[in-house]
Amino acid sequence: MKRNVGSTDKYIRIILAVALVVGGIFTVSSLLWLSIIFFVFAAIFTMTAITGRCLLYIPFGINTWHKDE
Repeated sequence: MKRNVGSTDKYIRIILAVALVVGGIFTVSSLLWLSIIFFVFAAIFTMTAITGRCLLYIPFGINTWHKDE
């Protein structure tokens, strides 16, 4: 599968992942389900940033990666 996540997109995903982890850590203990959702999305953002592939981009034809990166 070809890459479809560019460098700017990767940085945004990493920043969002860090924000979600921090949000998951500081979520009120009575909202444990919200913390779990935050951690799952943080993991997804991190994996797509590392691999450079986003499966949700494929059906919409989005490609932010350029060969010169």
